[in-house]
Amino acid sequence: MGNLEKKPEIDAIVIGAGITGIYQTYLLNKAGLSVVGIDAAEDVGGTWLWNKYPGCRLDTESYAYGYFALNGIIPEWNWSENFASQPEMLRYVNYAADKMEVRKHYKFNTTVTKAHYSDEDRIWNVTLEGGNTLTCRFLISATGPLSATRLPDIEGIETFKGESYHSSRWPTNPDGSTKNVDFTGKRVGIIGTGATGVQIIPIASQTADDLYVFQRSPNWCTPLGNSPLSKEDMDNIRNRHPTILEYVKSTDTAFPYHRDRRKGVNVPKKERDEFFEGLYDEPGYGIWLSGFRDLLLSKESNKFLADFVADKIRERVDDPEVAEMLIPKDHPFGGKRVPMETNYYETYNKENVHLVNIRQAPIEKIIPEGIQTTDGFYDLDVIIYATGFDAVTGSLDRMDIRGRNGLRLKEAWADGPSTFLGLQARGFPNFFTPVGPHNGSAFCNVGVCGGLQAEWITRMITYMDHHGLVYSEPTEKAEEEWTEEIYRDFSRTLLAEANAWWVKVTEKPDGSVVRRTLVHVGGGPAYRKRCEEVAYSGYEGFELA
Repeated sequence: MGNLEKKPEIDAIVIGAGITGIYQTYLLNKAGLSVVGIDAAEDVGGTWLWNKYPGCRLDTESYAYGYFALNGIIPEWNWSENFASQPEMLRYVNYAADKMEVRKHYKFNTTVTKAHYSDEDRIWNVTLEGGNTLTCRFLISATGPLSATRLPDIEGIETFKGESYHSSRWPTNPDGSTKNVDFTGKRVGIIGTGATGVQIIPIASQTADDLYVFQRSPNWCTPLGNSPLSKEDMDNIRNRHPTILEYVKSTDTAFPYHRDRRKGVNVPKKERDEFFEGLYDEPGYGIWLSGFRDLLLSKESNKFLADFVADKIRERVDDPEVAEMLIPKDHPFGGKRVPMETNYYETYNKENVHLVNIRQAPIEKIIPEGIQTTDGFYDLDVIIYATGFDAVTGSLDRMDIRGRNGLRLKEAWADGPSTFLGLQARGFPNFFTPVGPHNGSAFCNVGVCGGLQAEWITRMITYMDHHGLVYSEPTEKAEEEWTEEIYRDFSRTLLAEANAWWVKVTEKPDGSVVRRTLVHVGGGPAYRKRCEEVAYSGYEGFELA
């Protein structure tokens, strides 16, 4: 049973001060537990603090995101736009943190380097950068799906003598505000055309003398359709506030969209195209999430929409050759998260913008003067790396996390995560992973899904506390069945055909390749129903002691 005479210093440690982490900290404190939050940043904000690049904004309707819907923590908040910009999002998270009074529980500018579970004492020993340690009963990682920055593996990155920036580490002023990086009169290169690159490119093109976009794989991008919100708009949203959370909870992804009940293969072409036209003109993710219900199940249905969007790209880009370079050929529509754009395709009609196909002519190396590809040299003053993240599990891999008998999490998940409900893994007692693998948050409106998971975790810990329980981990059977279901459901969709950031690809020593999804695709309502069933049954599927 272990030595339970040794008491931890703290009931719970929460790693992360983003929108989910501070809510988790608030809930645990409100439940009467002692809790310490830890974050490497200087303040709250998470992704909205780190990502200050030009053009960064929310791709979720502002009113359907985070605490505005959850429990009415800040219903008085007034959004200025349908899709809030990063500065507004950071003000929002700061305001929420003030309302929840969570900063007093946090250690900022602090990095967790190790977290080792003691089998004897049934507590977690957490080591911070610099050597200080803390002990806790419950360890919760709310590091988010996109927090571990990834630079490309290109020879000579460190030799470039000009300015270079990663999108998630944009320079800031002493007061924390975004530093104005002036591209005027400069030759700028940007590597990456994912969601981040698609937001930066139109902004950088406005002032750069020349902008070179180094693209390996184009993405299916559709218009964001952002607009201001008036006082009347906000009054209307606020009047509907009690129903907002209930509605988004009823949708598969916690975005305010339900799929059309029809199958695309059963709808005549004229009717299909009219339907697509309406979705394309609507703001937000409707074209992805309100489309036909077989969009990600039927190649034929998917091709209908892909062909429609491809034609839109051809209409918007003047040069036919450039247009074809911008149309994906390697994945179905929606197989990767669809970047929401504002005048992205029109940007390539400018004389100062040049699209460089690095699939045909890969980057060989970076030298002090710029970028060398296999077919030419690009003389640059600035390089922007919009190369994304080591998604979902990356931030966990960068900590030395060891569970029972010294089992390393990184090794246990070498071929892909194995979890129960995406919230705990066998061998790692009392370790919770909201907004982590297999719990739907990565394929979801994180502001809502992460918060709902934080509420569930708080209820489980409170249940354990009330019943004198100090130990929890999934049963072998529950974890095997859940993980098998995750991989099986994903393999049945067209998502399995794309190398999206939510797919972990591992090359084995024998040359074979293992592909494992990091997300749950069964839909939010089904996921939450399962979580409630587990809770109702006294947390069946978990070993509690």
